Amino acid sequence: MSEPETIRKVNVIGHLHPDTDSICSAISYAYLKNQLGDTYYEARRAGAVNRETAFVLDHFGFEEPPLITSVRPQIKDISYQKVPGIDSEMSLFAAWNTMGTGKVDTLCITDDEKKMLGIIAVKDIANANMDIFDTLVVSNAKTKYANIVETLKGELVLGDPEGEVTRGNVRVGTSPEMMEGLIEPGDIVLVTNRYETQRFAVESGIGLLIICNGAQVSHVVQQAAAANSCAIITTPYDTYAAARLVSMSIPVRAKMLPADKVLRFSVNTTVDDARKAMSSSRHRYFPVLDEDGCYSGMVSSSNLLSARKKHVILVDHNERSQAVDGLEQATIMEIIDHHRIGTIETEAPAYFRNVPVGCTCTIVYDIYQERGIDIPANIAGLMLSAILSDTLAFRSPTCTPRDVYVGKELAKIAGVDIDTYADQMFDAGADLTGRTAEEVFGSDFKVFSRGHVRFGVGQGSFMTEGSRKAAEALVGPYLPDGASANDIPMVFYMFTDVKSQTTELLYSGPNTEAIVSRAFGVKPVDGIATLPGVVSRKKQVIPALMSTLQAMQEEDGE
Repeated sequence: MSEPETIRKVNVIGHLHPDTDSICSAISYAYLKNQLGDTYYEARRAGAVNRETAFVLDHFGFEEPPLITSVRPQIKDISYQKVPGIDSEMSLFAAWNTMGTGKVDTLCITDDEKKMLGIIAVKDIANANMDIFDTLVVSNAKTKYANIVETLKGELVLGDPEGEVTRGNVRVGTSPEMMEGLIEPGDIVLVTNRYETQRFAVESGIGLLIICNGAQVSHVVQQAAAANSCAIITTPYDTYAAARLVSMSIPVRAKMLPADKVLRFSVNTTVDDARKAMSSSRHRYFPVLDEDGCYSGMVSSSNLLSARKKHVILVDHNERSQAVDGLEQATIMEIIDHHRIGTIETEAPAYFRNVPVGCTCTIVYDIYQERGIDIPANIAGLMLSAILSDTLAFRSPTCTPRDVYVGKELAKIAGVDIDTYADQMFDAGADLTGRTAEEVFGSDFKVFSRGHVRFGVGQGSFMTEGSRKAAEALVGPYLPDGASANDIPMVFYMFTDVKSQTTELLYSGPNTEAIVSRAFGVKPVDGIATLPGVVSRKKQVIPALMSTLQAMQEEDGE
């Protein structure tokens, strides 16, 4: 049997346009799961939190969960090569050997803080090695003597290892007669054991004397070199090998592709995006940067074949249109929800708990009890807030006796007076100070679909008539833009007065006034349908709209 898949992390995610239940159930359920096993569970949000939810999080001392926009596999979900970065002063020869040892053909050059400076590929080194007519390559690259010593397996007899070759050509000195007129001041000259040749080269003002074949250098030559500021290196290689190798001592920075021209990926780049980008590049390996922008390793197209799916738990939704992007490429482990069963499919069996209560956190509370996990006061506060929000402080027809019982139990644990706290929470959500129509519209908005029927319904809950009317004036003109932004033909928006349990419904899209009139048996006035006793989107609005739209479609098809 194959080994079970190692799960790096499980994301606990609510729906798009998250409301208080979506966020609080994700945090509360992730906490519960982390008490039960070794796998790490992290609450995530699929959109911006609204003001009500922000108030709740702040009140009970929580940060917003990290944003997640997609659950498609990312670079962080594959096994890529953790090849260390190299220093910009490393020689081409050392880089070549590093590639052979690591079995890669590209290395990333980094600074002391692991920031990427560029890359060097095996073909860059091969091209440099083939350019045998560039006799200025060592000096143009400002090559350090230490690089030359290392590459030639030599010894620095005279000079500073950190000193640099700053001028001169690479020459082979055979005899004083042959060097006369050829050698110029600052040149790098390779010689063998002939004393006359060594001394002539030094006294010609060269910058570096390389003595091959392991030959000794006399004190007289050393004294002359010191007097002429000439460095001396000895090497066991013969003149041919040394002449070939010396050009490979130049630092990789001289031949690297600079960072601003390098295709690189973040650990958060999706595998799909990386695959597309790689297909148009001439390179085989690409740098990977971590979330701080520091170099992390190298990735190739073959690595992308090993992408591991992300593992997710969905809370407070089970419809594809309400879920985060890329869900079809993730492994859904669990769904905890209280809505109608929608359109999400799973490849493998998943734990699916769907209970007809007013709030997901009521279900989460029951799981805490079943598993014998104590609920901390701050977690209890989050769960209570979600129940109050979803049930409109127990006034919604979706509210069940179980919601009321669980809410009161959580209030005891959290040390909260329900009536006082509910007023504070709803008032915070209704505050329009500094908010745009788009922000208010998206604070609690969901898209629904069945067959060819597709529409969106938003809801705002208000404790006073004044706050409700202000929200209507702000959001009403934005409804057509909201429909366009969500790529749907129709939107309906509920402005619900919590205390009077009345909703004023605004709408936008083809035939929406006729749809509203037929669905709720009312005649809208000036684009507003007043719906006494209607406060629940899930139980009172969505079913009425669905059945009306489907009936009208069937009539049109006859």
